[in-house]
Amino acid sequence: MSVNRVLLVEDSDTLAMTYQAYLSKEEIELVRASNGQEAKDLLASFNPSVMLLDLKLPDMDGMQVLEWMVEQRIPTSVIIITAYGTVDIAVDSMRLGVVDFLEKPFDAQRLRVTVANALRLQQLNRMVADFQEHADRERFHGFIGASLEMQSVYRMIEAVAPSRATVFITGESGTGKEVCAEAIHKQGPRAGKPFVALNCGAIPKDLMESEIFGHEKGAFTGASSQRQGAASQAHGGTLFLDEIGEMDMELQTKLLRFIQTGRFQKVGGSKEEQVDVRFLCATNRDPWEEVQAGRFREDLYYRLYVLPIHLPPLRERQQDVLAIAQSLLKQFAKEEGKRFRQFSELSAQVILEYTWPGNVRELQNVIRNITVLHDGERVMLEQLPPVLQRHIPAGATEPTNQPPLSELESAAEPEATQPAEPVAQGYCLQALWKTEKEAIEYAIDYCQGNIPKAADLLEVSPSTIYRKKQSWEAMES
Repeated sequence: MSVNRVLLVEDSDTLAMTYQAYLSKEEIELVRASNGQEAKDLLASFNPSVMLLDLKLPDMDGMQVLEWMVEQRIPTSVIIITAYGTVDIAVDSMRLGVVDFLEKPFDAQRLRVTVANALRLQQLNRMVADFQEHADRERFHGFIGASLEMQSVYRMIEAVAPSRATVFITGESGTGKEVCAEAIHKQGPRAGKPFVALNCGAIPKDLMESEIFGHEKGAFTGASSQRQGAASQAHGGTLFLDEIGEMDMELQTKLLRFIQTGRFQKVGGSKEEQVDVRFLCATNRDPWEEVQAGRFREDLYYRLYVLPIHLPPLRERQQDVLAIAQSLLKQFAKEEGKRFRQFSELSAQVILEYTWPGNVRELQNVIRNITVLHDGERVMLEQLPPVLQRHIPAGATEPTNQPPLSELESAAEPEATQPAEPVAQGYCLQALWKTEKEAIEYAIDYCQGNIPKAADLLEVSPSTIYRKKQSWEAMES
């Protein structure tokens, strides 16, 4: 755990010793500068979180130090200390980013509380800056999604990737657990080494041991030659065991020893081999419930469940649904030689409102079905597969073989110059979705881009606004 650094800029030896005594029991590293130039040097080399700055220094005014910090964009939080406190000085210093103002004399408790508050504010500012830096990521190592849920997953992947510790990935089928494992591998120091994935639920139990550890020639019927298992293939890299809850209990015992020692024997062999692998595993079940049900060894659970990552189902991040669908549509259309570029407004709405129990894998299958069986510029309601047809609102219709959206917009331009027919004093009739779009955009502008605040004014949930915006953006892309 890093210690918070505090820089005290005070020319008086007596006062400096007093302040140092006041803060002696705090969990900080305190360094003193006796003049402005020394403060500048320490700001660059010591990199403090907080600076206590006396305004009256022997070589320059403390305000000059502040102005220099602003020019250099130094993020240190500043607390002003002065015996000559005035309103003008306070206002000027606050404009330069000062977080608090201490007027001499002050007691130990006042100083300790002020420093603690400044350190807490500095920590929050760093967290916000880190979040904002990554909050707009729409893609990350194979993932597509800008929702808060996925931003949290991305940050967790970045945090665990450099470690050697085992990561246990949980989530429903189709949420992208293997994509997550690959992302951890690619983000970490083993990126240039092998990534070997093994689906424990897709391999017969009597062959699983051979798949993991390999076998010698003649070890069992059909073993006509020696074979390297996944453990040997992943040497130096990463071994990903998907659906590990499907593994036989006897093999779980051998796996536990392998994880603990890095040593194993091939099936039918007598010689131990040593490998260096990082273990990642995944399951679509609750691993602790599997332990309690007697289907998963408790000691293996504790060995593997070191760094857990949970992947949210698609229904909990509906903000991402249309972006994923649009990306898949373009990819599959290119692969199948089709013209699809986007979804019609109504088909996009059906896709957004469906709950996707099969998650991203089901969405992939639906988009592949559409691109194989149909063609056109836009995906229409009639082209949706039966699973989505059942969710089309009663009476919803749209013209077939619509031209691209760009052509529709250009065709409508001449009429746009004509005033709409008035239906009431001060009001013009237009499509309901346009009125809704204008109201939402006005609310967002009014709230200076703050969507949760705009949603509160409109008395809807923020997710509703996100879905509407994504629907419009997808149709316009």
